[in-house]
Amino acid sequence: MDIVLYALTALLYGGLAVAGWRSHRHATSRPMLQSVPPMPATATTTAGAQSGFAGSVASGMSSSGRALLFVALLAHGVLLHTTIFPQNAMVFGFAFALSAMFWLGAGIYWIESFFFPLDGLRLLVLPLACVASLLPLAFNGVRVLPYSAAPMFKLHFLIANIAYGLFAIAALHAILMLLVERRLHAMRGGIAQRHAAAAGNGWLSSWLDTLPPLLTLEKLLFRLIGAGFVLLTLTLVSGILFSEQLVDRALRLDHKTVFAILSWVMFGALLTARRVSGWRGRAALRWVLASFVALLLAYVGSRFVFEVLLHRAVV
Repeated sequence: MDIVLYALTALLYGGLAVAGWRSHRHATSRPMLQSVPPMPATATTTAGAQSGFAGSVASGMSSSGRALLFVALLAHGVLLHTTIFPQNAMVFGFAFALSAMFWLGAGIYWIESFFFPLDGLRLLVLPLACVASLLPLAFNGVRVLPYSAAPMFKLHFLIANIAYGLFAIAALHAILMLLVERRLHAMRGGIAQRHAAAAGNGWLSSWLDTLPPLLTLEKLLFRLIGAGFVLLTLTLVSGILFSEQLVDRALRLDHKTVFAILSWVMFGALLTARRVSGWRGRAALRWVLASFVALLLAYVGSRFVFEVLLHRAVV
């Protein structure tokens, strides 16, 4: 049964990813805006920032595409439940963590797609979700027996994985925003720079044109980070309570806890700077990515090192 779910999940994610890229390539191959006269640099910049709503390359997922993605999310969710919690036990590891992270990321994208044309994000999320869904086949997890059925642990596990999913999709948002901002800076340059930005990376430019305006992406980014920060706070609190109630010891400062607290401090500092001084731009986006890397090292990265490189079991 599991192998059927693996195949169905990968087939749906992969099929939607291939169809999306083919549609994007077909749309960009058509001559566009042939009758529009050349615009000055400021107008070009404004158009580049708002190209997501200009009907350029794509306008969002179709109804059938959303329905198929919903089926893929259902299949992936059932697969995660049956493989992580088999027969009242628990199997988990870095591959399962990545699979769950991108399942939640794809689910968040699916919800966002009802409100914003995020084709550029879809072309990035679905291939990653396809690969992540197959990782547990190559890397088996560690069986956790003592407290996997405890309600407190399940609540902690659920909150932590939702937080990871929110931050994963926020990190992808930040990457896209850095690419868009770099392109806009190039378009503000001289004639040679503008021609290079428009023609030198044609597929990249057309891909970025499917995104909403930069300000809309920024608003979405900080909503995701705000929600993720609340859940990360609950994760740390529930982790302390879980340790005291089930393991009968306070939260220990191991590598996982240190990186989790570090990422919490970094995301908190980002949100505080955003509220107090309106922090934005490249520096803020790079801070988002650095904070996400710290969060990855807290669990996924440490588990990869222990399980794959050191061949040691960790809980």
